Amino acid sequence: MYKIALLPGDGIGPEIVPQAVRVLQVIGEKYQRQFEFKTALIGGAAYDATGHPLPEETLELCRNSDAVLLGAVGGPKWDNLEPQLRPERGALLPLRKKLGLYANLRPAVVNPALAEASPLKEELVSGLDVMIIRELTGGLYFGEKHRENLPDGGQKAVETLEYTTQEVERVARLGFEMARKRNKKLMSVDKANVLESSKLWREVVIKLAEEYPDVELSHMYVDNCAMQLVRNPKQFDVMVTENMFGDILTDLASQLTGSIGMLPSASLGGEVALFEPIHGSAPDIAGQNLANPIATILSAAMMLRVTFGLDTEAAAIEQAVNQVLAQGYRTGDIMQPDKTQLGTVEMTDAIIKALG
Repeated sequence: MYKIALLPGDGIGPEIVPQAVRVLQVIGEKYQRQFEFKTALIGGAAYDATGHPLPEETLELCRNSDAVLLGAVGGPKWDNLEPQLRPERGALLPLRKKLGLYANLRPAVVNPALAEASPLKEELVSGLDVMIIRELTGGLYFGEKHRENLPDGGQKAVETLEYTTQEVERVARLGFEMARKRNKKLMSVDKANVLESSKLWREVVIKLAEEYPDVELSHMYVDNCAMQLVRNPKQFDVMVTENMFGDILTDLASQLTGSIGMLPSASLGGEVALFEPIHGSAPDIAGQNLANPIATILSAAMMLRVTFGLDTEAAAIEQAVNQVLAQGYRTGDIMQPDKTQLGTVEMTDAIIKALG
């Protein structure tokens, strides 16, 4: 029995998470696996119901599960709440911190059927397969924050950027291990020419590289990395970087694939792994059967492989997605000329049919 906590959240979350559940149920029947699903509130939906975006009951369910599948949180409805109660800051950041999820794995993979949908030339992205590992519980997002009143009547805002040797080492080690399983190339991204935290980052990574003589380690400043992702993205294989840099670079990399609606992610390192699509809550299309469920379905496939070790089952889902896209089926965000547009439910129907 595999226990999975479902956190649909806000916007399109309550539409896409059930589609991933449908696919997992078919996998369970086909491969004789038992999945137990329990649902909890998070984000704006949780705030509306309980007064807090991350109720204790939700945390307990996560801790008592084998894996967590998250939809999306946030939306304009909650933008004017106090910062600590807004879904993004009041739910996602504490969830990662309290579950000890210090590493976020975000693959940027171009599906062969969608190479021409990328904003870059097809020859630049065809065959692209990059794994970006983002440190998730340190840096500016979790540092001390405050404002000070100035004599001229203005204010000064202060954000503290902190990293410890241990925080850098644990996420860098994951990078080396991941590189060892792929093409034995690791790119560490920092800003060591101006930031003291990045100087420490680079020193720790270089020291750790002594334990991985079979992995080729390179370094790149974050601004150059952003440029290189657009100029020559296939030079990268595995990339590891700090929290804010990773936040920016992974969104940039997602666009190389043709749509942010296609990419899964995994947050690892703590009591339980969390899997989620990297797109947002898209409130403008919520409730209209327009959302692309593929990133959530592929997040479920990632969960099967990473947490449960069910490689065959995960591969079956990925192959079904590839088959459906090759047949010319698309949701609105990846629609192309001469293709057939499907809604959220209908796209999942097609994937389930491809599973046989």
